[in-house]
Amino acid sequence: MRTPRVEKDEINEQGSIMTGLRPLDGIVVADFSRVLAGPLSTMTLADLGARVIKVERPESGDDTRSWGPPFSATGATYFESVNRNKQSIALDLRNEQDREVARELVSKADVLVENFITGGMDKMGLGYAELSELNPSLIYASITGFGSAGGSKIPGYDFIVQALGGLMSITGEPDADPMKAGVALVDVLTAKDATIAILAALQNRQKTGRGAHIEVNLLSSLQGALANQGQAYLGAGKIAGRMGNAHPSIVPYQLLDCQDGSVAVACGNDGQFVKLCAELGVPELSGDPKFSTNTQRVAHREELIPLLEQALRADTGANWQRRLTEVGVPAGKVANIAEGLDYAASLGLEPTIEVLDEQGTAVGEQVRHPATWTPALDTPRQAPPKLGEHNDVVRGWLGAAAAV
Repeated sequence: MRTPRVEKDEINEQGSIMTGLRPLDGIVVADFSRVLAGPLSTMTLADLGARVIKVERPESGDDTRSWGPPFSATGATYFESVNRNKQSIALDLRNEQDREVARELVSKADVLVENFITGGMDKMGLGYAELSELNPSLIYASITGFGSAGGSKIPGYDFIVQALGGLMSITGEPDADPMKAGVALVDVLTAKDATIAILAALQNRQKTGRGAHIEVNLLSSLQGALANQGQAYLGAGKIAGRMGNAHPSIVPYQLLDCQDGSVAVACGNDGQFVKLCAELGVPELSGDPKFSTNTQRVAHREELIPLLEQALRADTGANWQRRLTEVGVPAGKVANIAEGLDYAASLGLEPTIEVLDEQGTAVGEQVRHPATWTPALDTPRQAPPKLGEHNDVVRGWLGAAAAV
């Protein structure tokens, strides 16, 4: 049975600024992925202490290195968002000598993550069947757009999956075009699903000594995230449509007009609705049989919303956020990303971290991994690598078989 390596000093000698013991210290990840879903998954593993070695094409590297503007002082912000705490080695996988280096890397890895089109890794002699013979304890994670069966040849683009999977059909205003989410949400969801599966496979390996081939795909991750909307169809035959910012089953739970624009209000129970009406100066609404229960409010949505908005126009969104929050009604003005990060900071959530170069100099700021640990986790903060930055370090670690 294979056990994780935790030689802290060895890890530090290999070009990492990381110090201290972390949950995944000693775990080696061979990252053959690019763009978003795969790199975000491997960055999560790196944030938890794994040594992630990113395999990139010579000269161009990961596609997202050129996806800009915007660019920071050190590179494309898209690439930087999902590639901190990694080492980069440039390998031409069309070249047999470089493929041998890749195989040597995999022989020492605990996890491999790839998002080539189905069969792409097999053609290079890097498929699961071949590599699991080389390294029987390997956790091999494949990320695709539409799976490895009927959808194996369909390119996996987040936007297309949002369209085909049903998400766009429930996003946007009822009388307007379907809309995608404002971030590549399906890639992000798939990254989290992949990470969960990898961590479970590592735990299972502790018990069995065996590796595994994990497959996740964007379409399945999207449909798994449809939650109540998906079950509304499966359980009740109801196909949801677009409702803008309104909720199909809760009222009020949407943006409401106020004095200077709109404010988000979410009454998850009848008690909160009573408090809302009292603060708005219309307590009679909560006593009206048409509005006294959520079921009735859903049925009389079109009548209730204008009455609430009439009262809300007496004040600004920021003031309503403060006033309603103080009486226990969830509410908030619509913030931009900068304001959202500032708000998180004001709550003591420490939403960002500084990332450091190999000399320990701060070179940028990034959104940190969302989990907070007690006792505190010594979170690594290594800046995203330059293309091929760790060629010598990684080849030296691999030994003579990887020498140039």
